[in-house]
Amino acid sequence: MGKEIAKEHIHPPLKNLFDPLTIESKKVATVVLMLNSPEEEILAKACEAIYKFALKGEENKTTLLELGAVEPLTKLLTHEDKIVRRNATMIFGIMASNNDVKKLLRELDVMNSVIAQLAPEEEVVIHEFASLCLANMSAEYTSKVQIFEHGGLEPLIRLLSSPDPDVKKNSIECIYNLVQDFKCRATLPELNAIPPILELFKSEYPIIQLLALKTLGVITNDKASRAMLRDNQGMDHLIKILEAKELNDLHIEALSVIANCLEDMDTMVQIQQTGGLKKLLVFAENSTIPDIQKNAAKAITKAAYEPENRKFFHEQEVEKCLVTLLGSESDGTKIAASQAISVMCENSASKEFFNHQGIPQLVQLLKSDNEEVREAAALALANLTTCNPTNANAAAEADGIDPLVSILSSKRDGAVANAATVLTNMATQEALRVSIQSRDIMHALIGPLHSANMVVQSKAALTIAATACDAEARAELRNSGGLEPLIELLRSKNDEVRRHASWAVMVCAGDELMAAELSRLGALEILEEINLSVTRKNKFSEVAYNKLLNNHLSLKYSQTGYLSSSNIISDGFYDYGRINPGTKLWPLKDLCLQEPNDLRTILLVNSKSDVSPPPSTEDKSSEVGYGRSISSSSSLRRASKEKARKASYYFSAGFGSPTEEKSEPASGRNTAVSRSAAKEKGSRKSKGKKEEEKQKEEEEVTVVLKWAGEGNQDKEWSPPTDPDFCAYVYEVTKSILPITNIREQIEALAKYVAEKMGGKIPKDRLQDFSWELHISELKFQLKSNVVPIGQIKKGIFYHRALLFKALADRIGIGCSLVRGEYGRAWNEVKLMNESQKGVIGGLPPPEEYIVDLMFHPGVLMKLKTKEADRYRFL
Repeated sequence: MGKEIAKEHIHPPLKNLFDPLTIESKKVATVVLMLNSPEEEILAKACEAIYKFALKGEENKTTLLELGAVEPLTKLLTHEDKIVRRNATMIFGIMASNNDVKKLLRELDVMNSVIAQLAPEEEVVIHEFASLCLANMSAEYTSKVQIFEHGGLEPLIRLLSSPDPDVKKNSIECIYNLVQDFKCRATLPELNAIPPILELFKSEYPIIQLLALKTLGVITNDKASRAMLRDNQGMDHLIKILEAKELNDLHIEALSVIANCLEDMDTMVQIQQTGGLKKLLVFAENSTIPDIQKNAAKAITKAAYEPENRKFFHEQEVEKCLVTLLGSESDGTKIAASQAISVMCENSASKEFFNHQGIPQLVQLLKSDNEEVREAAALALANLTTCNPTNANAAAEADGIDPLVSILSSKRDGAVANAATVLTNMATQEALRVSIQSRDIMHALIGPLHSANMVVQSKAALTIAATACDAEARAELRNSGGLEPLIELLRSKNDEVRRHASWAVMVCAGDELMAAELSRLGALEILEEINLSVTRKNKFSEVAYNKLLNNHLSLKYSQTGYLSSSNIISDGFYDYGRINPGTKLWPLKDLCLQEPNDLRTILLVNSKSDVSPPPSTEDKSSEVGYGRSISSSSSLRRASKEKARKASYYFSAGFGSPTEEKSEPASGRNTAVSRSAAKEKGSRKSKGKKEEEKQKEEEEVTVVLKWAGEGNQDKEWSPPTDPDFCAYVYEVTKSILPITNIREQIEALAKYVAEKMGGKIPKDRLQDFSWELHISELKFQLKSNVVPIGQIKKGIFYHRALLFKALADRIGIGCSLVRGEYGRAWNEVKLMNESQKGVIGGLPPPEEYIVDLMFHPGVLMKLKTKEADRYRFL
């Protein structure tokens, strides 16, 4: 009965209730499938199992990735159950060290979910593994950006104050990775990150202290962070670390932070007052650890930028310490010591010290296999030899020239620029310059001239300016192909490159051959373009352009309208007339081959008589040049043969007097006898004789034109000859050059020129002087716009001024040629006042005169007088 009653109270099982099942899985794939379960207990246990599996090695992490465990795990980071969320976070903390997992996590954009686990209310374990995940992820740039953009920096800084050392370590490590990016670094002062970082120095774990120092080493590159470190007594903490011998494993990073802080002036004063600079010297001198020596030398370098500190270091004999560091086995220490020397030598006393010690060691470093060492040593030598010939000599005596020239072919731009600077400093002394030139320096500079680095270009051009001071060096530069890249540097947009290239061109234009080659390569046009720009021109470009123009006087006179007494007109000079800046001047050959037109006549100066007569015309061609008669004047026709013969004899004799003097031509001298003889002989001519000679002349012109157009086609072109001008040169050399008084020479030459150009022209008869018709006839007869100056028998101001200048240059009379307006031109000469001759001391400058060649030939008018002004402008 009782049993029956008991049976009545037993409830039958529910049909939809699943009995609990305990499963033991030995396959990780099965556990991964459990991550999609809705049951919290299964999720927690599956995550725990996966965590233990991933913890065993990298291969297991890869297996989990391949099984697709990452994506369902990311969803569990935001699960409501704290245990599930904690276990999922632990898995990601471990798995994020795998590169493939990192990549997938970035694609799944889980950064916000991970950062959310850093919230203050979360457990310490979650903080630990969430910060570990971020530390692993932050090693790559893309993840840095994601962490920063999702606001991960602020909670990480907060976690620096966590009581758990693992959380601190992971957080500071992540911050260290993040601050490699300048945006993150710039945000730290706003987040007040310096105080909690300094607190980490008190940690008992060296890795945390080291990461804190490394982080400070990065963020103190910014001025704001340096100021915050100083305001929070950061330097005191760093000095204490240096003083603690048991913390010697932190000394390297501590010195690195101090070196950065020394860029701040206030910090500099603070560390000097606390004796920090002395400690730097102690570390540099006494430590045997290369990295400590290196960072100590770096700190000295930063501090030495301040003059007061350089003075302090010199008093502490830091130079000896730096020279010792140059002999270190560590390349990093050698580099740091060389850089410190390059700064310390700003102090004159230190620069003098290194003259006796240091320079030989630096020269040895120039031969190092390490390119950075060579660059640093060259920088130190560059600063030591600047404005110091003694140090330049010391570097040369230490056999420094060869390695310096060798460095010019280095792949490091800094090394090349520094070596070029040292060579430039050496080249200021002639003996060293000769030694440098003997090392094939011009060929070595070709590479730097082609460099894309503007500093290298500038230094290379400056070295050429310093070493191309003689003809042999310039010839070597030309033969090495250095002119083309040098001229190309004139187009540079960099002011210093353009200035130094102009300087080098100015030096190279010192001789005629180089100037001609530079002009051929386009330097003249480029310099002209530069000088037309207010912002691009410089003093060197102007001087270089003028030096090139001095070797191209035709262009100079056309552009500037002025030739000085030092500008000697030579054969081939031609006056094209005024041209505007930037306008091209046509070559003489092209102008000669043009048909005559109504443009201004081009005046040619040429005393060469190198055109041989054609065999068919025998001596007849001596009266003509490039297909024209000498003149329509009867007296000139009679004299032309004799003039040409005498001029040819004169030039072949080298400006000497003929051994057997011939009878003077009728119009070939400026003496009264020759003039009267010409008039008497001309008056006896009959009309029939004139017609006969005119017909004969026309036949000669026809023959010569035919020869010039056909028989001379295969011969090299040469400028038209001018037998009349040859005769002029011969005559003034014989009759005017012997005159000992310079004023009398000028007066005689002026009268001679006026006589050859139509004589004296009264002012009121100037309009009746039909010189235009005469010039037009010459152009028609010559079939060209180019007219040799000796052909012109009726000339006005600019004809006479050019002839005067050309003849004066041949006999050594100094005069200038000035172009005015409206066809005016004149010559200016300088003469001492007769009353001042013989006076000793305190002589005033010579007076300037204008030579009258028109109205009163031979009269000298003082410059800046009304009379001179009327001659020039009225």
